Amino acid sequence: MYSIDKRGRRWHSKEFKQEAVEACLTPGVSVAGVALERQLNANLLRRWIRAAVAKRQAASVVNAVAMPATPGPVFIPLRVGRPTKAPTAEPPIRIEMNKGDARIVVEWPMSNPAACVVWLKELLG
Repeated sequence: MYSIDKRGRRWHSKEFKQEAVEACLTPGVSVAGVALERQLNANLLRRWIRAAVAKRQAASVVNAVAMPATPGPVFIPLRVGRPTKAPTAEPPIRIEMNKGDARIVVEWPMSNPAACVVWLKELLG
């Protein structure tokens, strides 16, 4: 349980301290009750608990810094601007519409005018 040093003070092993702290960290357990069972002062046991919790938190911070982060979203830079047009032999079908302050411009490939007509009929209802 404990040893006595040269000055007459009790000395507890690391294993004893660890067992006492673990017993206190169980939900619903009284620190004072654990201290009484082990013939300890409750304030001393609370000090051991604070030290153990601080040590665990410091270790988790060190592990979080030392361990590589899990791969997350990757930043892909995109250039925003006008799309570059591929040279075509024939000009596209161009439809321009104004609605209030908004202006809509649609360019449809000349190779598929039937689909453009279907889309325009659906749009205009």
